[in-house]
Amino acid sequence: MLDKAVLVLDCYRPEGGAFRLTEIASRTGLAKTTAFRLCADLVRLGLLERDAETYRLGGKLFELGSLVPHRYDLREAALPFLQDLFEATHETVHLGVREGHDVVYVERIHGHEALSLPSRIGGRLPLTCTGVGKALLAFSGAELAEETLAQPLPRLTPHSITDPARLRTALEQIQVSGLAYEEQEAALGVSCIASPVFDGPTAVAALSVAVPRAQFHPARLAPAVRTAALGLSRVLRSGTYAARGTPS
Repeated sequence: MLDKAVLVLDCYRPEGGAFRLTEIASRTGLAKTTAFRLCADLVRLGLLERDAETYRLGGKLFELGSLVPHRYDLREAALPFLQDLFEATHETVHLGVREGHDVVYVERIHGHEALSLPSRIGGRLPLTCTGVGKALLAFSGAELAEETLAQPLPRLTPHSITDPARLRTALEQIQVSGLAYEEQEAALGVSCIASPVFDGPTAVAALSVAVPRAQFHPARLAPAVRTAALGLSRVLRSGTYAARGTPS
């Protein structure tokens, strides 16, 4: 039953939302009676919330997710650098980590522009379609890069890179400069610049600044992004962030 309960929760990936019972049964492949019983139990436990005829993810999931030790420590260590980066640019700032072939967003500070972005805290996007994702992919080992290049590359917009040779070139350039660029590859009208964060030989996270395409000036943004990533890497490598501990 635990496997089936996780199946119900997983059907909300990647964008959440609210679903009727018939939709949950269809998405999970479970019988409607089984889905109804599981949803009732998950509502009782606070993992789902019911609103009339639909179910949505419950607040307890957010509370538990924010307590995951590694991500909590990383987010706590990163916040001062993200805030500094926001103050330097007044644009939307992201912090992301890799899970498989996706980037999962751990933190986001909204900029002053009303950007329509697919990123959200706890959400995920393909590594190859985002600046943060490409920064992570470039510094996560040759095996992952080759595995990614061997698969069909996802397309989120007409500007997404779907040519493996072009992506390989981009990853090589990122490895040289320490900066990843994304131009309307995840959302039309939005570009970003990202840089990897290290706590060892491979990237453990990446941070970025996203701006309206018309205001994308890499020469102005790159130093601030790179400085923030290097500063956070120094803190992580020193181990001082771990002294904060996890919440009790």
